[in-house]
Amino acid sequence: MATATTDPHNLFLREDAETQGDVLAGFKKDHMQLLFLRFESPETARTWLKQLRPLIATTKQVASFNREFSRARSYSGGDDPRNLNALWYGLSLTFEGLSFLTGHNPLPGVDSNSTDGPLKAFVEGPAKRAEALGDTGQNAPQNWLFGNFGDGRVHAVLTLAADQPHVLRATLGDVRQDLARASIVTVYEQEGATLEGPRRGREHFGFKDGVSEPAIKHLDEPDPDNPVYEKGHPGTILIKPGEFVVGLERERPHPLPYPEWAQHGSFQVVRRLAQDVPGWWAGVAAQLKVLKEAKAAPPEATTEWLAARLVGRWRSGTPVAKCPHADMSYNAESSNDNLISFRDDPQGTTTPLWSHLRKTNPRDGFPVRGKDKEFHPDTKFNHRRLMRRGIPYGLPFDPSASALNGPDAPRGLVFVCYQADLFRQFEFIQRDWMNDETFPKPNPDTHHEKVDPGPFPTGSDPVAGEETVVRWERPQGGEPVALSFAQFVRTEGAVYAFVPSVSVIDQLAEGRMNTNMVVSGFTIFTVGSFDNTERDTVDSGTVRLFLQPDGNLVVIDNSNDRVLWSADTANPAREKTQARFADGEFFVCTVKEGNQIDQKLWTSGTAGKPEAKLVVQTDGNVVIYHQGKAIWHTDTALR
Repeated sequence: MATATTDPHNLFLREDAETQGDVLAGFKKDHMQLLFLRFESPETARTWLKQLRPLIATTKQVASFNREFSRARSYSGGDDPRNLNALWYGLSLTFEGLSFLTGHNPLPGVDSNSTDGPLKAFVEGPAKRAEALGDTGQNAPQNWLFGNFGDGRVHAVLTLAADQPHVLRATLGDVRQDLARASIVTVYEQEGATLEGPRRGREHFGFKDGVSEPAIKHLDEPDPDNPVYEKGHPGTILIKPGEFVVGLERERPHPLPYPEWAQHGSFQVVRRLAQDVPGWWAGVAAQLKVLKEAKAAPPEATTEWLAARLVGRWRSGTPVAKCPHADMSYNAESSNDNLISFRDDPQGTTTPLWSHLRKTNPRDGFPVRGKDKEFHPDTKFNHRRLMRRGIPYGLPFDPSASALNGPDAPRGLVFVCYQADLFRQFEFIQRDWMNDETFPKPNPDTHHEKVDPGPFPTGSDPVAGEETVVRWERPQGGEPVALSFAQFVRTEGAVYAFVPSVSVIDQLAEGRMNTNMVVSGFTIFTVGSFDNTERDTVDSGTVRLFLQPDGNLVVIDNSNDRVLWSADTANPAREKTQARFADGEFFVCTVKEGNQIDQKLWTSGTAGKPEAKLVVQTDGNVVIYHQGKAIWHTDTALR
């Protein structure tokens, strides 16, 4: 992989042959099949993995194809080039799948006593965390088609994506034979396909999908006039790649100590989301009647008008914030517009606070606590963004067509997203934004914060969230109107999986994996995390590197809690003490207001090596490596 750089114009990720291709570049195919697999024999599964490995698509391959496809499409006046086709393979593995392939725990430092966080979320999986995510009642795991318990257990997800359906069908025949020979059970197969005709590029409710996806720094070219955004896509923010790929540059200096096997990989969420299309539109029509009876909507308002406010965009993708009265379906630029501001609409009188658009990406619509008329910038929540790669399944609702187009036919969205942190990205958006009736909170960045909703709570996301009552703000002021919406999107299966790098797939095929815990890039360790997750510990299962509440940095033997090494930085009188890893140097410091360094209390003395890594090893030693050589260690190896 090419060397990283701080220059945003250095597009080194286009040469990335380690990260799988769907994560950053995106397969972007019209036809996709996901096979949810369970291994029966470690030996035959590893043999299958060796055969599969050469077929796995990388970022370099997919990004190169996508650029060529876009150029050819522009030359043809917007039509897809007929002679430019590809078939992509992707593979992800669940916690159980990694354990099965290697015969040991891939995360020995995570157990039932660990504080909640991304690694614990991965270990537990979505079925165990269903209640917190709103997957209860008819959405509960016992009703899922895959990803639950017993026969629904999943070890791996194999993704095939193709431009042409006949190519995908032919390939699936070969894949199924290979799986049978390896004694691998197909728990479930989920097809997906872009809707045809005028519905192309839209989901089943009828709205353009994928408009708000972020761009990737060092993969997508920045705008020369405003490098915050992607060139040619105003408002599409360039996100640092470490929010989606482990080990790369991140937006915020969270301690994200991940095992060595996670480097250049990504955590994947797959959810089968069934959509009740006629029910949703009927619900919108019923609530429009409520609004008109309360004289809270203009007389000319239509069902389309209210539906656009639930989504935050019109069917074409045109944002309601810019075109509140009518769609601009004839305007291609408007339908791809991401340059959206909510600062002039803090109460949600134009684009409701509970709209799907604001619930999943608040942009600059959050006021700063305690500061009148001051708002957070639209980059505030870059570390919450997801890389979505979903696709519809089933035939569109059309009661005049066949039974497969009827109201009870299976249809919905195969939701797929990638991130480096399951807890702070997907789960936070699902739990603390979409399904939280008090959104937006006074502090929009805090997990599980309880806020008194008052007599008129904002409500949950009425498009993809739970059953809810939302607060409709009258533009002219006065008492809000309560609108009731049932749950129209049901969870019918869910999996948390990990998308390993190409090198790690090779290791897994040999039954090996490196569980040393790695910290890279600028990282802050602090005591008393605001979101109640571990920001003070890196645990390898053998030892834990720990910043104690008194400010002392220590290495502790997990078997007996004995201190093996200490930086001797205990300073109870100083409330703000941090440990930092930056520029290859590990040090403990006191900090002033705004997290500015006050005084260094201890240092490893290894500054000036930005590519260095801090590794908490399973043998008990804590080591700083630079270019493969140890340049500092605690000398605490236990074996």
